[in-house]
Amino acid sequence: MSELWVIVPAYNEVHGITRTLEALAAQQDRDFILVVVDNDSTDGTASVVRDFARMHPELRIELVSESRKGTGAAADTGMRYAIAAGALRLARTDADCLPFPDWTARIHAAFDSGLQLISGQLIPRTDEGVSWRDRTIIRVVLEVASTFGKFRPGNRDPRYMGPYVMTPGCNMAITAELYEAAGGFPRTAIEDLHEDRALVNAVRMLTTEYGLRRDVRVYGSNRRVRAWGVRKTLAWYADHRYKPELVDIR
Repeated sequence: MSELWVIVPAYNEVHGITRTLEALAAQQDRDFILVVVDNDSTDGTASVVRDFARMHPELRIELVSESRKGTGAAADTGMRYAIAAGALRLARTDADCLPFPDWTARIHAAFDSGLQLISGQLIPRTDEGVSWRDRTIIRVVLEVASTFGKFRPGNRDPRYMGPYVMTPGCNMAITAELYEAAGGFPRTAIEDLHEDRALVNAVRMLTTEYGLRRDVRVYGSNRRVRAWGVRKTLAWYADHRYKPELVDIR
């Protein structure tokens, strides 16, 4: 039984999830079990995952479902499914992301160094029709936000044992023991709460064994930037100051 389980929440990703599955199948260290959580998709996402699993028997893929809308709910379902099956280490990426080939190997190394929560490096994808300028702006703003997040009122509390570390839900890993102790991802929709921020702040009340590892790398989607532009996308991630009518951009 592999001790690392990778969780991928997915909602209506029929056109893109194959790229994510291919990136996971191409990992240098494939000693992991993949759980795809179909978040009540209506476009055949589950069928794409099943077909991929049949064509890649070397990669153990388990498909579960979660009808409650939200990346938080779907990710939590996958995490708790894995823990119940014996997982000791949990990693998450999203169905529009492309982990680097050494992603799982780097996660293992980070865990072996003593970390219980790993925050990875998010790099904008280059294949979605978003300009170099906009991708660069996003990368710079992410770095600035990571720094100033330490001073954000919502991330400051005398009960916190260590500093805030920006931890993207689509590139993170955590021990099963700490996940349960922290209460897991809030079972919320993405428009209601940034579940990754909530989880890392819960972790900060329990331990200092967490941190950023820039060698744990994932290419993240720019489709919100393509749909909304840079300014509105940044406002969305800054506590939903921009609230679009359509949240689930595909």
